[in-house]
Amino acid sequence: MPVEIHVFYNGACPVCRSEIDHYRRIADRHRLTALAWTDITSRAGTLAPWGVDDDAVVRRLHVVGADGRLLAGVDAFIEIWARLPRYGWLARLASVAWIKPLAALLYDKVLALALYRWNKANGRVPPAPAAR
Repeated sequence: MPVEIHVFYNGACPVCRSEIDHYRRIADRHRLTALAWTDITSRAGTLAPWGVDDDAVVRRLHVVGADGRLLAGVDAFIEIWARLPRYGWLARLASVAWIKPLAALLYDKVLALALYRWNKANGRVPPAPAAR
């Protein structure tokens, strides 16, 4: 089965890495090959073709679909959950018209921001690229 989505995550973040490892174990257990996983902390410029700099990449979860479309945050989680056994219900729930904007707000303005600040304070955010 060809890769349907490519997941880009901050492997330097213990919380992020733990969650992605959980999803990977499920995918491996069920022999799901439609998901590919990349820790972006060791691959500078990975999402530059989509206009996403390295600092923005470590702030939120990102997914690139087989069609080349980039999704981030809650939309990225929905794409992952939709492909994992026992997570389809969560993808459907998070996609409900009135829930999705609330989930996105919670993720973007609270959870992802808190994780980013915590990781930055602990040296787990790559330094900004040098000015040219």
